[in-house]
Amino acid sequence: MSANTSLLWRDMTVFDGLREHPEPMAVLTRGDRVERLCPMHALTGADIDGAREAGSHGVVTPGLVDCHTHLVFGGNRAGEFEQRLEGASYAEIAKAGGGILATVRATREASEDALLEAARPRLQALIDDGVTCVEIKSGYGLTVADELKMLRVARRLGERLPVRVVTTLLGAHALPPEYKGASDDYIDLVCNEMIPAAVAEDLADAVDVFCESIAFSVAQCERVFQAARAHGLPIKAHAEQLSNLGGTAMAARYGALSADHIEYLDDEGVAAMQEAGSVAVLLPGAFHTLRETQLPPVGALREARVPIALATDANPGSSPMFMPTLMLNLACTLFRLTPREALAGMTAHGARALRRPELGRLAEGAPADLCVWDVERPAELAYAVQPGRLRQRVINGEVTHDA
Repeated sequence: MSANTSLLWRDMTVFDGLREHPEPMAVLTRGDRVERLCPMHALTGADIDGAREAGSHGVVTPGLVDCHTHLVFGGNRAGEFEQRLEGASYAEIAKAGGGILATVRATREASEDALLEAARPRLQALIDDGVTCVEIKSGYGLTVADELKMLRVARRLGERLPVRVVTTLLGAHALPPEYKGASDDYIDLVCNEMIPAAVAEDLADAVDVFCESIAFSVAQCERVFQAARAHGLPIKAHAEQLSNLGGTAMAARYGALSADHIEYLDDEGVAAMQEAGSVAVLLPGAFHTLRETQLPPVGALREARVPIALATDANPGSSPMFMPTLMLNLACTLFRLTPREALAGMTAHGARALRRPELGRLAEGAPADLCVWDVERPAELAYAVQPGRLRQRVINGEVTHDA
């Protein structure tokens, strides 16, 4: 698109990433930026000169930001879905060689091209539901070569589809079978070989860990964070999902962008996140799929003014869900977020969890990433689970979906 191309939407209800504007608004983009966001009565002839009318009425939001996904993987785990319904727990399945390790076997066996083709429709589903920025983690390779393979696929997806892709190295996701009984040796591999290799190929935008009794200890995860810091990479953490180990508080001490899951987060962890400015990423898809009962401490996070983000956690085991607007509904019904909080969690706060604060907001000068929805109020996006409401999706000022 030409740098001077302008698009104009009139009489829109605007949710800007944090709040709903109280009166009908005009949204004008020029090239890849939002040039004007104003009440209709403030729109001038000079504003609209040369602009193409792109639509009117409905709701405009920033493009959705899915800040926690595991989209690149081989195989599926439908069998484990059945096992859980027959009474097996997530931890029991993992200890028996299933869970993450089942996906590791399938992912190692798949070629880079095969992983690309398998992941493409999953990512397309997110795009079709309004996502303009997505984080994709590795973590199903657990060797240097296979982790880099996954990250290369994630980068290629961003080159082939109209979406911003942020990559995260999650080498400390599970202990591979060849390191059974030698978890510290595997952490050595992550720190001394995996992270440097990912940095050398410019494949990772951040480093993540799974800090849990079925994965890695707080001390082991801290070693990974030290290595990430030495290579200039920000850090994130899967923490307090199944128990309270204190991983969130430790991650916050290292300035973590986010702590994710956090169902078992305690007051100390909340305070640490508040002090560090870390984002709390809630993953209602995993909570729902695993039939969890321990709710994340939403009230304490609110009171401490810790930003709350939402994500699909799209993955083959604990959250095989690829519909971001469903997460809005689940966050409201399961976690009692308000529709405004939920939508902010998948726009402004989701972007902050990726260290991309310029995204997830509608503001003059911001990137022209936005969605136009066939609803009357933003709350309807959380209220109903209903595909097909996306009228237009715009990224970098380009309309990539026009229903």
